[in-house]
Amino acid sequence: MAIKKVKTALDKKTLAAIKKSLEIRRDNINDELGKITKEDKYEHEAHKAIFPEYGDKSDENANEIATFTDNLSLGKSLEDTLRDIESALDRIKKGTYGICKYCKEPIRKERIKIRPISSACITCKKRLKGEA
Repeated sequence: MAIKKVKTALDKKTLAAIKKSLEIRRDNINDELGKITKEDKYEHEAHKAIFPEYGDKSDENANEIATFTDNLSLGKSLEDTLRDIESALDRIKKGTYGICKYCKEPIRKERIKIRPISSACITCKKRLKGEA
């Protein structure tokens, strides 16, 4: 059975600009993760929030816990975004970027420009969310 090759709606110049933008965003996220986390040596590509040390007073301890809690949430969000960026860069490398992973049709250029990490077209995304 032959695999149907679908051409993306993106020209080379647009694709190069998206790739550069994703790489810059990836580097910025890695910088942010480096400020609030450390790599988890037991889990591949995972980070642990750093527990801040403000002092021994009760208000300092409360601030430490609040900051740590915020960093846990932010770290998870950054890791999720980083995973999506890496996936998009991998699709660019493989030549499948801009193609819906479900229906294999081109994702509209407008969607890609608004959300460059998109891997699904609007129709399939709505269907997955139960909206269609």
